[in-house]
Amino acid sequence: MEVIISETKKELGKKAAQKGAEIIRKAIAERGGASIIVATGASQFEMLAELVKENIDWNVVTGFHLDEYIGIDETHPASFRKYLKERFVSLVPLKKFHYVNGNGTEKECNRLGKIISRHPIDVAFVGIGENGHLAFNDPPADFETEEPYIVVNLDDDCRRQQLGEGWFPTFDDVPQQAISMSINQIMKSEHIICSVPDERKAEAVKNTLYGDVTPMTPASVMQDHLSVWFFLDKAAASKLM
Repeated sequence: MEVIISETKKELGKKAAQKGAEIIRKAIAERGGASIIVATGASQFEMLAELVKENIDWNVVTGFHLDEYIGIDETHPASFRKYLKERFVSLVPLKKFHYVNGNGTEKECNRLGKIISRHPIDVAFVGIGENGHLAFNDPPADFETEEPYIVVNLDDDCRRQQLGEGWFPTFDDVPQQAISMSINQIMKSEHIICSVPDERKAEAVKNTLYGDVTPMTPASVMQDHLSVWFFLDKAAASKLM
């Protein structure tokens, strides 16, 4: 585990993108292709803006979507499919990108699970939530399931975060369920790049890095990963000092 603290969110995003690009290029050089997981949310704005500028042969890169709300159409302002199309997929010529269709449930989980089982992941780009969630695995997260994608219930802290970031007009508009990549599937990634800006996540960062590994802080499971980098800005790292 390596922790890199930057002065600003922009610097954080650039460093995270550079490290991720290095991993992708290495995988392409060794195997002729790469598979990646891409997260969404406000924490990924700067990283994705820099990643699309990197010199990568995107034509041999396959991408996987981390999570999506259930019942949200892809034209909805909060749709993570919309987010990814606008900020990543439309900007680089990927070999293939596998979206999560939030209008499906168990059938969609099974479909995606079969696909990702054929694609060992070289690097997962992730963030963590104010409640310590990893993807949409809110506390207490399921550390046991081996299913790659699962239906999850979103807790009130998570839903308040989505409201606070401006994705929805009212709390009641925030969906109560999502399809999320599971904890164990994320942990199967050979490398993990975790980008976390903003002071509002400082407590979650402290618990993730130095607290107990527990389903009550889902992101803490990354302490057990052999190759993970945490990219923080000074605000997010303020409780580590």
